[in-house]
Amino acid sequence: MFAGMDRVIELVRKEVRQLRRDRQMLPFLFVVPVLQLLLFGFAISTDVKHLRVAICDLDSSYTSRTMVRELGASEYFDVASYLASIQEADATLDDGTATIVVVLPRGLERDLLAGRTVSVQVLLDGSDATSATVAMAYLTRFAQQHSARLMEFRRIHQGAAARSVPDIVTETRFWYNPLLASSVFLVPGAMCVIIGMSATIATALAIVREREIGTIEQLIVTPIQPWELMLGKTIPFLGVGLYNVSMVLAANAAVFHVPLRGSIGLLYASSALFLVSSLAVGLLVSTVSRTQQQAILTAFFFLMPNFLLSGFMFPIENMPVPLQWVTTLLPLRYFLVIVRGIFLKGVGIAELADQLWPLAALTLGIMLVAVWRFHKRLD
Repeated sequence: MFAGMDRVIELVRKEVRQLRRDRQMLPFLFVVPVLQLLLFGFAISTDVKHLRVAICDLDSSYTSRTMVRELGASEYFDVASYLASIQEADATLDDGTATIVVVLPRGLERDLLAGRTVSVQVLLDGSDATSATVAMAYLTRFAQQHSARLMEFRRIHQGAAARSVPDIVTETRFWYNPLLASSVFLVPGAMCVIIGMSATIATALAIVREREIGTIEQLIVTPIQPWELMLGKTIPFLGVGLYNVSMVLAANAAVFHVPLRGSIGLLYASSALFLVSSLAVGLLVSTVSRTQQQAILTAFFFLMPNFLLSGFMFPIENMPVPLQWVTTLLPLRYFLVIVRGIFLKGVGIAELADQLWPLAALTLGIMLVAVWRFHKRLD
């Protein structure tokens, strides 16, 4: 028994020595968990703040302007734009300029001074059910607080002469997701995460596997150019990724029934663009990894921030400003907005241009770096 324990102890010592010599594995075991904890501790928040609001003030009175100033002064709302008419609400919600449109009706000040109830129309982007529900609660509370201040004002200045108590109520409508079903928000986002994650890991493992078994050296001595080898390795996975997009769409149609209101051609084209960026990331991972285990750990280090900082689960507006800058380097951030816009809003290229251009630029940049690193590694 003691002899057996001696052998176990020697084996443990051998593993510890081997681990100490593995300079690429040590950071992932001891440094990366702490960095991720710090990163996610600052970035992850279920609070909903800085909601973008578009104001349509049809009254243009002192009272309505005061309400707008008080709304913008709140930490929960940012006044993003002013609308001249209610007809502009469609475009504002479609292109994401604002997620809330508040319509202050004509005669608001007159009715409040007369003690009559005033209805304020609120249009909310319901594609994110959680944020929409919280925003509705915030606006309802804001209306109640403003009504309480008006009531106190009337009591002080009019006393018993006040004929009735003025009140502000909100009439809320949820666009794109009237029932606030969570699947409407989660299914398109899950599609983005799944196809991106599978493409990155598949490319990284495929190339590292070639290096482990020694077949990549056999390819290097052939007349094939490095860029030809890279394309030959990645194009099949691009096809697999587009096939996965089709399977996800079929599963959604059969099970979740999230409506696809936009162009399916635009969806496939943007998916191909995003897949190329994911494949390029996998290629980068393969250039810094010697084994499949290292490739998985390296890919995980990239995929976790990409997942949590992209806006899939937690609003980017709630993150610290430096982390919001970091999210601009994540292709998934832009692809999420594109897919949800096509699925839920039915928007086209014009409305998604501000997301497509950054995604295309990031894809090109990542691919160029991947080609350079891959060529250097082969040399």
